[in-house]
Amino acid sequence: PAATDATYDAMRREIRDLRRSLEGGFARLAWNQAREEDPLKARVFDELTAIGLTAEVAWRIADTAPRDLRVADRAQIPLALLARSLPLVDDQTVETGGVVAVVGPTGAGKTTTIAKFAARWCARHGAEDLALVSTDGFRIGAREQLRTFARILGVAIHAADNGADLARVLGRLRAKKLVLIDTAGFGPREPGFAEQLNLLRTGAPQARAFLALPAPSEARALQAAVAAYRTLAPSACVLTKIDEAASLGAALSTVVGGSLPIAYLCNGQRVPEDLHGAHRRRIWLVKLAAALRRPERESAAPPDRAPPFAGVHAHA
Repeated sequence: PAATDATYDAMRREIRDLRRSLEGGFARLAWNQAREEDPLKARVFDELTAIGLTAEVAWRIADTAPRDLRVADRAQIPLALLARSLPLVDDQTVETGGVVAVVGPTGAGKTTTIAKFAARWCARHGAEDLALVSTDGFRIGAREQLRTFARILGVAIHAADNGADLARVLGRLRAKKLVLIDTAGFGPREPGFAEQLNLLRTGAPQARAFLALPAPSEARALQAAVAAYRTLAPSACVLTKIDEAASLGAALSTVVGGSLPIAYLCNGQRVPEDLHGAHRRRIWLVKLAAALRRPERESAAPPDRAPPFAGVHAHA
């Protein structure tokens, strides 16, 4: 029986490998046919995957390519389509105020982003109507960093360790025009993650959330962050650490694929100079993504071009 089981396992592995080989071959045939039928679409896909966008998002954007091949400068079409696909929003936080929480994974740059918001507000409105709140009692020195920024700006800082604390603090700060909440960063599987989400939901249900997404992270990590914080219904994201990114493909794929608009871009540590409204920097962002293009990247076949194994007989 043991020998029989081993034989069956070997047969299953061979069938699985054969299936993968067939699917890959049919995907390549289908992709080559697509290149011949719609070369502009294929070019857009190639350019966007070279920038670093995922195949799924690149193909979605390529699918919007114009059919008219008489376009004067086809070389600009991939970047133009990418720019048009970026979901950007004109946020007015530093003008109108409100209660705003910056959330995101550990090391996303939340505290520095809070400091940039605060400094921008103070430069325009003064410090009297601004307050800072920290719910990050987990990281050693986290509140000290925010307290340093607050001291420089002449702004009061408040601490909240649970939902009830946060609700009481916000109650005392009702007269403030802008309240910025700095949150603790956790991975979705860490025990404190659910606690931090619950703290915000119960203590600050009126707060608007911005999700800080670090541009250097890989697509899978960024997508996991978007999924994990979806229960807070963030109004937009802040793309941070752009200056540290070797590629912007993963970050742009995440916002396009997840339909999460970008409100702000952070491309350095300077406070507040390196905080920019995303809606004003659409072309800059796309050009930077292109400048970081990796020409050695091989073009992949679009994922939806691979025919299912059940349809093999149709191609035989």
